[in-house]
Amino acid sequence: MIKCVILDDELLAISYLKLLCEQIENVEVVKAFNDPKIFLNEIDNLDCNLCILDIEMPGMTGLQVAELISDSKKIIFTTAYKEYAAEAFDLNVVDYVRKPIKKERLIQAFEKAKELVSAPQKKDFIEWNTNIGKTILFTEQIAYIKTSEIDSRDKDIILNDGTTIVLKNLSFKSLLEMLPTKDFAQVNKKEIIALSSIKIFSTNEIITSISVDGENFIKLQIGDTYKNSLLEMFGK
Repeated sequence: MIKCVILDDELLAISYLKLLCEQIENVEVVKAFNDPKIFLNEIDNLDCNLCILDIEMPGMTGLQVAELISDSKKIIFTTAYKEYAAEAFDLNVVDYVRKPIKKERLIQAFEKAKELVSAPQKKDFIEWNTNIGKTILFTEQIAYIKTSEIDSRDKDIILNDGTTIVLKNLSFKSLLEMLPTKDFAQVNKKEIIALSSIKIFSTNEIITSISVDGENFIKLQIGDTYKNSLLEMFGK
């Protein structure tokens, strides 16, 4: 469900946009504003995930408003002026819709927004109980993960510098949901590897860049269940 807030200095434009939104499934207009300052005072307290901002407004432009809220809200710009397009997309907005707005074009913008709103935003760190207490681990520092041989509920993590940390009572399923999908892959039932730690990849085995005793490198056997997904990650 898209819950949107509208900001436009023209009341007729607001009425027309609300009318269009009411005709589109799974879209709810939470509130509409015609004053940027009032909008900014209230936006943090509203239950919404998308803001539709007019660009040309007296006192404060939609671009200026977007700079203040783009970290927390998805944004669609509306404007009658095409010259703002480049600057609008520099703010990484969902879409830029030219006025007069057509229903079909607005639907396209909402479809883009739905994909972004529904996609889980994965953090670049994991915060969990470990053998050294509550710990924050930055995912870019993780080289390899395996099920602990002492307690299968725990997971041993080897960092890029060789440090080992034990995550306490955490399933692989939950752990994978925390990790950036593009950077990690499960190799078998007991092991996950950071793609940056893969040295050689074959259909049955992965040789990592993680050394053991300063001489040999960790080798991982690829489980049959995971072969296809690994091949897809490498474009095979």
